[in-house]
Amino acid sequence: MSEIPFRGGELELLADDERPGGWLLLLDRIRQSYVDLDDPTYLDFEYVQAFAGVVDAMRDGALAVTHVGGGAGTLARYVAVTRPDSPQIILEPDEALTAAVRARLPFPKVARIRIRPLDGRTGTAGLKDASADLLVLDAFHGGRVPTELTTIEYFAEVARVLRPDGLFLANVADGPPLTYVRRFAAALRTVLPDVLVRADPAVLKGRRFGNVILAAGRGSLPVDEISRHAARAMFPQQVLAGTALRSFIGTAKPLTDADPLRSPAPPDQIWRVAD
Repeated sequence: MSEIPFRGGELELLADDERPGGWLLLLDRIRQSYVDLDDPTYLDFEYVQAFAGVVDAMRDGALAVTHVGGGAGTLARYVAVTRPDSPQIILEPDEALTAAVRARLPFPKVARIRIRPLDGRTGTAGLKDASADLLVLDAFHGGRVPTELTTIEYFAEVARVLRPDGLFLANVADGPPLTYVRRFAAALRTVLPDVLVRADPAVLKGRRFGNVILAAGRGSLPVDEISRHAARAMFPQQVLAGTALRSFIGTAKPLTDADPLRSPAPPDQIWRVAD
C-alpha cells in the first residue's frame, strides 16, 4: 500500500496497490475501515464479513439502517448495493473524518446515506421510536468502545428505536479472560432477549485477543443461517446461542451506567500499522 498525499492529524487514507479501488482508513495508526470503491461488496475485514452475514440473513428488501460509528462507511456501502433504496443514517461525531471520507471516498449518488455529526448516545436518543430495522454499533476511540454505548441504559434506547422484528449488531473486542464481552452480552440480553455471539474459536476460548460480533433482537434470530455463514468463512468462526450462550455468560454482571467497564486496549501488533 502507498500513502496518498492527505493527512489530517492522525487520520490517513492509504491506497491499495494490489486492488485499484481499495482504500484503508487509519485513525491513530489503527486500522479503522477498508472500502473498495469499485466493488462495495468486497469486504476485507473479517468482522465486516460477519456483519454482512447477518444482514444477508434478514428479510428481503430494503432496510432502514442506523450505523453508530462511521469510519469509511463500509457496511453502509454494502447495504446500499445489496439492498437498494435502503435509507441509512450514520452517527459520526468526528466531522474532520466525515469530510475526509466524503472528499476521497465519496458515496454513490444513488445511495440513501445521511451522516449526522452526533455521538452514538446523543444520536440514538434523537431517533424516532420503531424507526430502524437494523442498528449497528461499530464505534471505537483509540481502539476501545465508548463505555456509554455498552450499558443496559443505552440498549434500552436501542430497543426503543428498533422495529418489532429489528436487529442490533455490535462489533466489540476482548481478550482473556473475556470479562468485558460476557458483561456486554449480559447487559444486552437483559433488554433484547435473543442474543448470539460470533468469533474466532480461539477468542471465545480465551486464548487470544480479537473481534467479537454480537447480534440481538426481540424474536428468534436466524441462528442456523448465521452459523452456516460463519462456518464458510476463510477462517471458520464459532457461533454461540441459546444454552451455549447462557453458559458463556455465566454469572457475569450486566454493564450499567453506574457500573461500566472500558473495553480492553488492543495489542499494538494486532490493529496498529507500524510507521
